Amino acid sequence: MPIDVFTAFLGLIVLIIVLIVLSGIRVVKEWERLPVLRLGRFLGFKGPGITYVVPFIDKVPTIISTRINTIAIRSEQTLTRDNVPVVVDAVLYYKPVDLEKCLLSVEDYISATTWAAQTTLREVIGKVELNELLMEREKVGAHLRDIIDEKTEQWGVKVISVEIKDVVIPRDLQEAMSRQAQAERERMARVTLAKAEYEAAKTFLEAAKEYARDPAALTLRWMNILYELGRSGQNNTIIFVPANLPQAQMAPLGLFGIRETGKGEEEESQ
Repeated sequence: MPIDVFTAFLGLIVLIIVLIVLSGIRVVKEWERLPVLRLGRFLGFKGPGITYVVPFIDKVPTIISTRINTIAIRSEQTLTRDNVPVVVDAVLYYKPVDLEKCLLSVEDYISATTWAAQTTLREVIGKVELNELLMEREKVGAHLRDIIDEKTEQWGVKVISVEIKDVVIPRDLQEAMSRQAQAERERMARVTLAKAEYEAAKTFLEAAKEYARDPAALTLRWMNILYELGRSGQNNTIIFVPANLPQAQMAPLGLFGIRETGKGEEEESQ
């Protein structure tokens, strides 16, 4: 009986040791790296694949992802250079490039990058005007990327890009900008209409000069207009033809080769 108790106790100890040994096995994904501290000293990174961490001796303080990560940043209401209160939403894309700096140079590189991005966003908004912020988002985003990347370089973080998603402005300012845009569209429409009227006037003036030089052309034009009116009208449509058609009495006869008769010939025929 004592032997059985001792065997069971020994088996339990062996089982505990096996579990402790097996607990040191880690499976690291392809894009992850495990920093290992042995008795407080940094040894290096392990992974990807199956790795082993000595229990109670080696510590893994965090897991660092080597993929491109995103951080959503939003500024509180901030004044632009022309004193317009705005709220800007942006997205920051970053990637850890120096993993040792990410671990040893900063407590939490993700939190530090987030705060650096937010403070830089407020700083840049205060240096640009509203029109520039609305119309040149790529330029402002590139400027943000350069400033944030300069700050995070010492932490081993590379800022890939910063994209501005939305710029929120006060409602009354939105209405004023809408009225301004509408007024600009009306101005452009009036300018276009005036140009069209000017071109039409020039064309009519050239046509008038051509008709004055050749009256037969004006006669043919009148005849064409009458033909089109009669063609487009319905059967019960009454068309009133002016009595003073230009050159309508005798000129068409001469155009079509019909002999013109004078007053004397009419008397002789009678």
